[in-house]
Amino acid sequence: MNLARTSGTTTGPAILDAMELASDPELEARFVESAHRILSDLVDGGAALGWVEPPSLDEVAGLLGDVVSAARAGDAALRVAYLGHRLVGLGYWLRYSRPTHRPHADLEKLAVDAAAHGRGVGRALTAALIADAREAGIEVLTLDARGDNTRALHLYRSLGFTEYGRLPEFVAVGDRRYDKVFYMLDLRRQEQD
Repeated sequence: MNLARTSGTTTGPAILDAMELASDPELEARFVESAHRILSDLVDGGAALGWVEPPSLDEVAGLLGDVVSAARAGDAALRVAYLGHRLVGLGYWLRYSRPTHRPHADLEKLAVDAAAHGRGVGRALTAALIADAREAGIEVLTLDARGDNTRALHLYRSLGFTEYGRLPEFVAVGDRRYDKVFYMLDLRRQEQD
């Protein structure tokens, strides 16, 4: 697969979905290891991705396997970002499993390699995931983030997400405490506008 062609530009990130990733055996073979590197490095640097300690390769492989299976069933979307042939970001949403909440999904993870910050990778991944949610009939896309993650919170607000709740000092990392912030994007309202 020509990653430069996929991105539409030779300088911006190439954004692929789970099926495009699976269609390229070379990329797919390196994907889990590359994703593990990104997630582990970010968590080791203090990023708020749901782990206190860097996840194991097996844990990341299991997680991504579950997301890809859910994507194939129409209950998730996975997007990955490449600069050249190097994985620099990934993100996914999962549909809520309760029958009454099926039209809703939670943006579970968005991770961008620190070396690629400022290159539009997070914005491109999130925009693609929003488009996937809209196409899948998702009405409300939610997420939560640690309150000190100002870069991510700014990105989400710039893409139309609004804060709908906050748990003060809810996240404990050692002796430090952080707010847990809840955001939502109401895709129903966007379609009516």
